[in-house]
Amino acid sequence: MSDRLVIVAAQLNPLVGDMEGNIAGLRRCREDHGAADLIVAGELAISGYPAEDLVLKPSFLEAVRRAAETLAAETGDGGPALLVGAPWRLEEGDEPGVPAGVYNAALLLDGGEIRAVRCKHELPNYGVFDEVRVFRPGPLPGPVRFRGTRLGIMVCEDMWYPDVAECLAKSGAEILLVINGSPFDAGKRGQRLALAADRVAESGLPLLYVNQVGGQDELVFDGASFALNGDGALAYHAPSWVERRDPITWTRPRGRAGWQCAGAAKAEAEDTLPAVYQALVLGLRDYARKNRFPSMLIGLSGGIDSGLSAAIAVDAVGADRVHCVMMPSPYTSQESLEDAAGSAELLGLNYHTIDIAPAMRAFAEMLAPAFEGQAVDVTEENIQARARGITLMALSNKFGHLLVSTGNKSEMSVGYATLYGDMAGGFAVLKDVYKTLVYALGRWRNTHHLAGFLGPAGAVIPDRVFTKAPSAELRPDQTDQDSLPPYEELDAILKELIEKDAGLDDIVAGGFERATVLRVWHMLENAEYKRRQAPPGVKVTARSFGRDRRYPITNAFRGGV
Repeated sequence: MSDRLVIVAAQLNPLVGDMEGNIAGLRRCREDHGAADLIVAGELAISGYPAEDLVLKPSFLEAVRRAAETLAAETGDGGPALLVGAPWRLEEGDEPGVPAGVYNAALLLDGGEIRAVRCKHELPNYGVFDEVRVFRPGPLPGPVRFRGTRLGIMVCEDMWYPDVAECLAKSGAEILLVINGSPFDAGKRGQRLALAADRVAESGLPLLYVNQVGGQDELVFDGASFALNGDGALAYHAPSWVERRDPITWTRPRGRAGWQCAGAAKAEAEDTLPAVYQALVLGLRDYARKNRFPSMLIGLSGGIDSGLSAAIAVDAVGADRVHCVMMPSPYTSQESLEDAAGSAELLGLNYHTIDIAPAMRAFAEMLAPAFEGQAVDVTEENIQARARGITLMALSNKFGHLLVSTGNKSEMSVGYATLYGDMAGGFAVLKDVYKTLVYALGRWRNTHHLAGFLGPAGAVIPDRVFTKAPSAELRPDQTDQDSLPPYEELDAILKELIEKDAGLDDIVAGGFERATVLRVWHMLENAEYKRRQAPPGVKVTARSFGRDRRYPITNAFRGGV
């Protein structure tokens, strides 16, 4: 019986559908850590997570199986075993007591073969998750024998409830290993640690939690893998936002019960602002990289939203790959012209100006017969936004840039955005960031520069951008607060409505005027059709628009909030 195990926490960044690339990363991990006993990677590490409806394709499942079998055969060299996730089809009789079906599985690859399969028991079916759609729930698992010990293997959501850990402990597991595809939102790190501590307290067993890192469409995974000893003490914590392959030594001291994690490195806890900013950088970077966009394009207006979007883009891919264009109209202020140019100068990116006044005149002339006798209203304002959208899309099409739209969550919530105008784009990096948080992130970035940022240190957004009244500048002397409550008040109400589904009376009891709450709620409901047509964007809150919050567009319910 061995009294020492070296387990590598492989915090990797897979690409959904790239089985060859994903197993190549696992192969390199084995090569770099040949003295280890076991390498533990994330949930669906072979296929990438989440694979969504790709799991319904037989050809996809067959490609996953071939990749897993190839990797398993390589473990016949006597080197480290692998514990990896994969979408896995089981036929009747393949695993005792497990019915035929497709499972979210953990595979133990060792000695040249697939030694064990453990199927995820708790399938999440809320928020961004709909695994019940594509997977069958597995039975409560037993431990797996591995090199003189018994491993209790869990897959992500299995750790969020007590049943799986309790079953494993009662059936003789000695170490709990959890493979994860747990996406980031602000506050998630503390929630994971608390749940893991509960499982450790209930079972008395040490626990290793390995999470993936990287962006996948609207989700971004922060990594932040960790280990707890049997007494609940934090023994290891990986940094967030970067790939890691950390060997962790576990020992079973003579005369003492249980395995102990022997003093691995522990990253410091992150505050909310740097965590959210890094999530946005990584989410945007990986969306561009994994979809093979060579460069990015942003409409730079001189306001805070486009200024922060440009800073995130430059930190993600570098100034030489970010192109910004200012598109003034007759209503664009001199301050905006100066602040847009100032942002471009501070960031050192590619910047030029295209005047949209000729397009405005052309549309006015073209539509004059149809609009005869009609007063000028928001229609003409929207034409300006759409002229800018056409301009940006033309540049995107011509040069292959990823068009990054700059709207924030507050605007998306209440419909303060123009379809086919400022909503046009391939990726909306601030889609889940409230306006007040946009300002806070901009101030934070002006005074902080972290490892991995490709933009310059120091201020990247001009000071005046933070102090002038926000405005779409689509008519003379326009400000956002002409039609919206102050953003501090608006965002507070929106958080109650969106993230808590709070009722009118409860929100009013919190100090808000009833009429204001009702007005915001009506704007929120009426803008659903716009949000359905918005580009994807990084999820950073507990409840983002899209898969997190699914409301019907055609909706006659007016029963109040």
